[in-house]
Amino acid sequence: MGEALVRGLLVSGWAEPSEVVVSEVSAARRDELASPGSLCANYPSLVVVGTEMAPAEAAVVAVKPQDVEGVCRQLAARGVRRALSIAGGITTSDLEHWCGPGIAVVRAMPNIAALVGSSASAIAGGTSAGEADIEWAAGVLAAVGVTVQVPEHLLAAVTGLSGSGPAYLFLVAEALTDAGVLMGLARAVAARLAAQTLLGAGRLLVETPEGPESWRAAVTSPGGTTAAGLRQLEASGTRSAFIEASVAAARRARELGSPAAPPP
Repeated sequence: MGEALVRGLLVSGWAEPSEVVVSEVSAARRDELASPGSLCANYPSLVVVGTEMAPAEAAVVAVKPQDVEGVCRQLAARGVRRALSIAGGITTSDLEHWCGPGIAVVRAMPNIAALVGSSASAIAGGTSAGEADIEWAAGVLAAVGVTVQVPEHLLAAVTGLSGSGPAYLFLVAEALTDAGVLMGLARAVAARLAAQTLLGAGRLLVETPEGPESWRAAVTSPGGTTAAGLRQLEASGTRSAFIEASVAAARRARELGSPAAPPP
């Protein structure tokens, strides 16, 4: 997710490559980032360092939850004044405790579509975050998609919905592709049709005032093919399955914020 966010910021022009520093603790991951065709190979001015962080005014924390405390303490030692965390489950109170009183913290949940400038992100500020800090964090994420502000206790719900949501839709695309193959289409043709179908439906939802219920009704003729397909989906519990998937992901997001959380 961190790579997706940085790439999106650079592609959108939010920052110049020379203005961004990436700190990566894993030697293997550093090598991967520096390999041909990688993020850093595409942006040669981007600096990749190891465990030593460079001084900066602001930072984005994009590490596994168990690594956030150590990163926050390093940020405080290097004079960072603002921190935007996209680590799942870590509360602003924890972030403020680890960062200390000199750093304004904001939590966020973007999604992988930041890679193509279409992330659905939500942010929540800590007690130390003022309006300017919220605007800064929103500006970072707005460079890679749509951003909304929610109370912190709803970020787990955002994680279950839009944070994990792309994976649910990728699964839908896989299933539609498999269905096309089963019915005789070449896999490449079925995959292209499935992807464009999802894209077109999404654009209708974003670019028109009608909601999903209206569009579903518009393409469902009485006694027609779509009605038959929807009947089968409802009989198979598809609607409930998506709801339960989102709830399960939100539950796991809350668990990751607990010191006793089991490993993923």
